[in-house]
Amino acid sequence: MKQQDLFGPPGAAERPIAAPASRPPSVTGVPDEPKPAPERPVGLPPAPPVPGTQAQPPETLPAWRRPKSAAAPEAPLTVSELTARIKARLEPAFLRVVVRGEVTGFRGANVRGHLYFSIKDASASIEVRVWQSTARGLTFALRDGLAVTVEGSLDVYEPSGRYSLIVQRIEPTGVGEKAAKLEQLKARLAQEGLIGPNRTRPKRPLPFLPRRIGVVTSITGAALRDFLKVLHRRHPRLAVLVADARVQGDGAAFEVRRAIRALGRTDVDVIVVTRGGGSADDLGAFNEEAVVRAIFDSPVPVVSAVGHEIDTTLADLVADVRAPTPSAAAESLSPVLAEVELQLAGLRARLVRAGEKVLFVRKSQLKALEGQLEDPRRALAHERLRLDELADRLARVLQRRVKAERDALRARGLRLQQLRPQALLNRRREVFEGLEARLVAVARRRPSELRADLGQLALSLERCSPRPVVLRLRQGLGHQGQRLRAAMSRGLLVERQRLWSLEGRLDALSPLKVLGRGYAIALADGVVVRRADDVGVGDEVRLTLGEGELVTSVTQVKPGSK
Repeated sequence: MKQQDLFGPPGAAERPIAAPASRPPSVTGVPDEPKPAPERPVGLPPAPPVPGTQAQPPETLPAWRRPKSAAAPEAPLTVSELTARIKARLEPAFLRVVVRGEVTGFRGANVRGHLYFSIKDASASIEVRVWQSTARGLTFALRDGLAVTVEGSLDVYEPSGRYSLIVQRIEPTGVGEKAAKLEQLKARLAQEGLIGPNRTRPKRPLPFLPRRIGVVTSITGAALRDFLKVLHRRHPRLAVLVADARVQGDGAAFEVRRAIRALGRTDVDVIVVTRGGGSADDLGAFNEEAVVRAIFDSPVPVVSAVGHEIDTTLADLVADVRAPTPSAAAESLSPVLAEVELQLAGLRARLVRAGEKVLFVRKSQLKALEGQLEDPRRALAHERLRLDELADRLARVLQRRVKAERDALRARGLRLQQLRPQALLNRRREVFEGLEARLVAVARRRPSELRADLGQLALSLERCSPRPVVLRLRQGLGHQGQRLRAAMSRGLLVERQRLWSLEGRLDALSPLKVLGRGYAIALADGVVVRRADDVGVGDEVRLTLGEGELVTSVTQVKPGSK
């Protein structure tokens, strides 16, 4: 960050920093001392003394500002003394700082209305405290991932040796880089159908009584103990297979994904991904894309029990069931064994009573049917008579059917005689011979007809030939060409005579003709000399003759009479 962001606006370092009048007195037991001179950075020459001041003698300085003596070793400091010195150095130097960063670890207001969280960047973080009086004036809601700019003073808390920012003003500047990446990943996963209303695979229901439960968590964490405690208290006969994985820090997402895939290849009926509460950074592994895709690709239902009820991660959104806590996940997977056994006993008694009732009803129905049942021998005789009658009817029908088929077969034989291939071939041969005779006649008559038509067409073509028209147009074109050439010769002769006339007139008016008769043009400094007064004695005059030029100097000037 820029220096003016840390120490206020430019020029603030040139003004003396005065502690506010409302600042409480120091409670560290260190007496008020003169403000020490700021230390120079390493590698720079010592600061020159301020004009008008003199160096204080070492004996008048506090013990911690006196120069070291090689003869007397420095006495060790207590923790309180060291912390007091740090407090005395840091707090006056950072009475007003402006810092920007990303909110993390925000848990809302405590019972007194104060806000405690941290702001961070890519490589560092600092604790922030917002008192109730300042928190009441906030016009926006703080949340993890929000980028803010805070203005306040540095405070050193001596009992724990920690420093933090006491905020007087806080303003949002947008979404932090980490939160923005999380939102982009969430939008991409929703577009691909892993989360949201457009989810491609619907959420799967949990088994009522799983035979084996897979758990992905750290075996040393409190989440596993809470889960097993509640699970075995409700149903001690349930089997649990735990896949150990880091749930926080570098490499945690890789181990969680590997554990989910390993449990998916076993005989578990459901997988629980769980860990205890923590800050947004602590839960960051469950916002990784690798973990989300592993949960979505799991062959069995997955329960996400990450953090507390207020924490929501991408793993919660993609899981089939989200449990607010590990204990709630155990309750959703394990019915109480005593209740299940009681329900089974009740169902068994109801089943016995229902079976006895059904058996009694069936016996009553059987007795009623026995009274309605006839002697089977009478029914057999009746059916035998009916079968004989049907056999006679079938014989008569078969006889009629055989006779009809025989008559039809005889008629088909007659038709077949008429449709013998030899007879058909003879008839077709007669037809083909007639067609052949007609074709020969047409072939003999057609060439003469075509020849006559061709002669008629030749005569018509001869009458419509463009050759005479072309000949007439060609003769007219030759006549016009001769007229055009004659007209051009006459025009050329007239223009040539006119040009000769103009040339004679131009030659008569040309000054060169005048110069050729013995005249000359006098020029002085490029100007034509018309009178003797235009030049003076000694001036250079250039004479242009009919052929060549002469340059001379004026030795005498005789002005002419007017």
